[in-house]
Amino acid sequence: MKTESKTAIILGVVILSAIFGISFAFSSLESTSPELIQTSQKNNQDLLQVSNIDKSKYKIAPELVGIAHYLNTSPEQLSKDIENKVVLYDIWTYSCINCIRTLPYVTEWNEKYSDDGLLIIGIHSPEFEFEKNVNNVKMAVDKYGITYPVVLDNNWETWKAFENRYWPRKYVADHEGYIRYDHIGEGSYKETEKVIQQLLEERAQVLSIQMASAESLVDIEEFQHTSFRTPELYFGYKFAQGRNQLGNEEGFNPGKVVTYSIPNNLQQHFFYLDGTWKNQEGGMKLVSNTGSIVVPYHAKEVNIVTANDAELEIYLDDDPISSTYSGRDLVSGNKLITVESGLINIVNSERAASHVLKIIVTGPDFEIYTLTFG
Repeated sequence: MKTESKTAIILGVVILSAIFGISFAFSSLESTSPELIQTSQKNNQDLLQVSNIDKSKYKIAPELVGIAHYLNTSPEQLSKDIENKVVLYDIWTYSCINCIRTLPYVTEWNEKYSDDGLLIIGIHSPEFEFEKNVNNVKMAVDKYGITYPVVLDNNWETWKAFENRYWPRKYVADHEGYIRYDHIGEGSYKETEKVIQQLLEERAQVLSIQMASAESLVDIEEFQHTSFRTPELYFGYKFAQGRNQLGNEEGFNPGKVVTYSIPNNLQQHFFYLDGTWKNQEGGMKLVSNTGSIVVPYHAKEVNIVTANDAELEIYLDDDPISSTYSGRDLVSGNKLITVESGLINIVNSERAASHVLKIIVTGPDFEIYTLTFG
């Protein structure tokens, strides 16, 4: 009897345990299933939302056409790499200060997002003739640490295909090639990066691939422009049309060699020449052994775009430029030997102020194209 009772008790415990276990199992399933279903539904909704984006209002990015040279890639490799990628097209030129200021952000985005499906293509569309030289562009690519593909659009065929009119300009296309974002000039770096992140997330969802969660945005101190400053000054008669920026009474004489002398009264926001110079479409070319450029300006930063070898001496308000104002490219007092064609920073200070800049040039064939101010 005791044995039967024990057996009954044991059997009851086993049955209860089984029932409890089954109940627990179902309870566990009931507590997790709604979450799984909810997550699945959310993913499906996200996919549905992405697939339902009306792209009829967006343009397809044009083909890269008329490319003279490919750096960091080849035509075959680039056509392969671009497939199913989010693409940032960066139209730039290496002597443009506005372009240069954006490069730290672009190179950092390349570092952060290339493994997640971002492809950056630098479209180098030259403003001046010397910027068509592939060796000059190679030096700039190395100087600024650019490892992503750069294509030389020497005849502006790709520039025209994008219907572009500005340096720099950034277009961001999604993985299907639709241009979803367009920004002109410097700035809006956070906005641009958020677009990149969004389009990479869309790509990951559509292609069902894993992607690292959105990272914090690139944190680089942005250049602060002076609200009132001297505008860019063009030394070529073609670029200077309608601007009247040459202060000498001799003025521009297209294609001619002119001996200039600096007048007594100088006006701010004009440039003045001394010596014999040849008037060219893109800039002024020094014909005499020496010459000088005088510019009354208001800014905190001054850059010049030059070509051909020469020695430059920089003066500010009749004194050799001091370390307080010395530009980043002045490494030996107030003198500088130009050995590369491109942009040179000659004045760099903390605050904007009015000064008279004088550049004494030694070396015939020296060419100057623009002065830019920040």
